[in-house]
Amino acid sequence: MKMEAYQLSRLLLLLSFFVFSVLAPSVRAHIRDFDEVWKKRAEDARKAALDSYKENPEDVTNQFNKNVRKLLQGTNSTRRSLKRKKYTGPCLATNPIDACWRCKKDWAKNRKRLADCAMGFGHEATGGKNGEFYVVTDGTDNDMVNPKPGTLRHAVIQKEPLWIIFAKDMIIKLEQELIMAGDKTIDARGFNVRILNGAGITIQFVKNIIIHGIHIHGIVSKEGGMIRDSVDHYGFRTQSDGDGISIFGSSNIWLDHISMSNCKDGLIDIIMASTAITVSNCHFTNHNEYPSFEVMLFGGDNSFQQDKIMQVTVAFNHFGKGLVQRIPRCRFGFIHVVNNKYSKWLMYAIGGSQAPTIISQGNRFTASENLAAKEVTKRDYALPEVWKSWTWISQGDVLLNGATFTTSGEPKSKQPFTKANMIKAAPGNTVSRLTKFSGTLGCKVNKPC
Repeated sequence: MKMEAYQLSRLLLLLSFFVFSVLAPSVRAHIRDFDEVWKKRAEDARKAALDSYKENPEDVTNQFNKNVRKLLQGTNSTRRSLKRKKYTGPCLATNPIDACWRCKKDWAKNRKRLADCAMGFGHEATGGKNGEFYVVTDGTDNDMVNPKPGTLRHAVIQKEPLWIIFAKDMIIKLEQELIMAGDKTIDARGFNVRILNGAGITIQFVKNIIIHGIHIHGIVSKEGGMIRDSVDHYGFRTQSDGDGISIFGSSNIWLDHISMSNCKDGLIDIIMASTAITVSNCHFTNHNEYPSFEVMLFGGDNSFQQDKIMQVTVAFNHFGKGLVQRIPRCRFGFIHVVNNKYSKWLMYAIGGSQAPTIISQGNRFTASENLAAKEVTKRDYALPEVWKSWTWISQGDVLLNGATFTTSGEPKSKQPFTKANMIKAAPGNTVSRLTKFSGTLGCKVNKPC
């Protein structure tokens, strides 16, 4: 019976992706000419997403939780250390992702070790581990069709796997959206690298991306135009939305230790059948741009049922001051929200429609003083008799300053999950320690990071 159920589930997914292929013209994002190159990329991306989809996602969350608890058992968590606004002591790796690579003096000589450290649904992302290093030496972005060698735009469009690093501190103002090819790591450790006051990063119809250690602030919408998206292809892009990072139809993505604020649209969008993604150790603040207020959007269309394949881990992040709502906002899919720190959202924290599965474990939710904003959850455009069957679980969460979490569905998800994909939650009262070093780290070469 289990095999029959598995085969039926797989068949339904394949049928939904066939429909997606038929409807491709309606989901082109900002591609004006959906030519043969883009069609092939979209088809390859769909196949990769199906391969990355986990039939048993709970095993992934369980393994995550186990690793967190193992680390905490070997450390001394004190409230005195948690309350320090700026830590000046010896290097501490306070969660299992960081413990995999941080606090080693030779981290800069072994940068690619990072690729072995991802956890959650994005744990198979290796980025450019199997490629050469590419050193970005030039922070300009002046030519969208023939980018200058040594620039970030030139690096990310190359065909081969690349581990992209930086030669110095940089402020990069992107004149148009930065379109990444697959099998790339952007690794800003060692320098202060900021994507600032220009366009954002687009990860569209590709697989295997790691972005680590950059600041993304002040992203704006750009008018579009001719933009190169690979060494042998460019085309016309329509106006971009102004997202910090847009993940569209892509899989095996890991975003780690990124500091983000104040983007025109969302900070992070994960849409159009993207899956196998982890967002970890990031710091999000001051994103209250009207009318969006969108911190993270997971699934962008109520009619796009192919987003049922979406599986995302949100772990060890700090959602700080000046955030309003959609932290995240989910449609369809399976979302594991584990050991994050939520500090005084202005409307609500976690929202959704179209029956997403949301497993909230070991988070710390501190409500604002606004009596109308105490509830963590919001179920958009659905009556209680509809959403009461959605699986929204709160386990081990700490609710402070009057915060409430309205659960629904089965007390325990009936979906079986893999140990590799599901991070095992630590108690919510340890979250301040787990998220203590969220955001960019300020690593220095020849010193523990």
